[in-house]
Amino acid sequence: MGLYDRDYTRENFVYRFQGAPQMRLGFPRLTPMVKRLLIANVAVHFIQVLGAHIFLTNWFSVYPASFLMAIQLWRLVTYQFLHGNLVHILFNLLGLYFLGPTLERHWGSKRFLTFYLGCGATGGLFYTLLVAVRFLPAYPMIGASGAILGMLAACAILFPNFVVFIFLFPVPIRVAAVAFTVIYVLAVISRAANAGGDAAHLAGMAAGAAYVFSERWRGNIRFKIRSGVRQRKTADQRRLQFEVDRILKKVHDHGIQSLTSAEKRILKQATKAEQMRKGL
Repeated sequence: MGLYDRDYTRENFVYRFQGAPQMRLGFPRLTPMVKRLLIANVAVHFIQVLGAHIFLTNWFSVYPASFLMAIQLWRLVTYQFLHGNLVHILFNLLGLYFLGPTLERHWGSKRFLTFYLGCGATGGLFYTLLVAVRFLPAYPMIGASGAILGMLAACAILFPNFVVFIFLFPVPIRVAAVAFTVIYVLAVISRAANAGGDAAHLAGMAAGAAYVFSERWRGNIRFKIRSGVRQRKTADQRRLQFEVDRILKKVHDHGIQSLTSAEKRILKQATKAEQMRKGL
């Protein structure tokens, strides 16, 4: 998979989401978290090839064959680093290489990693749910495809002018996203051979789209929480200052021996707060 942006001048590019960067023709420069994820996937696959495939699959794949295995939550993360064969890992790593750097530069490494693993985990959860309701049989599921398709959905929303190369054919990223969605829905409904994997792909795409579309209201919630914290802090400071002023007046009028133990604690608290504010 490769991609490029059809608009070659920043003046002609219309951002739908403020701050979204523009991708240009060429190979993207690796970002720190994408590089670490690529190395981790290759390293784990190398361990699989050396003979640990069955062990790793048994303990680290999403494999809801029983209730106990279904609630082993580490599998939702670890299964994303396991792959069935060279072609499987190659396509996923190509998707990570071409889509990941732009998203990491847009969000930052920490948010990108949370997004990436979250999309993959959502895919594992959805597959587990379908097994739990006996819509699909329980088989070990491995691969980073849920996370990769989550990135595809996010890029389709954030950067609508992107074009991806699928089997050497250039396809607008939004067309690719819609086409994949239709294919995966049909595969899951018809319970095709890889219906479990396709369910994870579909859920990963849904998680990626939901994350992007919810950015504004999540930002509003964070702003309200921070504003509330600041307001409570300001109110507490005002109440403390009022008490300190009252206590100091009492000391002036009647002497320090007139203070109660509670009033002395308030003065001590105010002194400590002032020292912290000044960095003493």
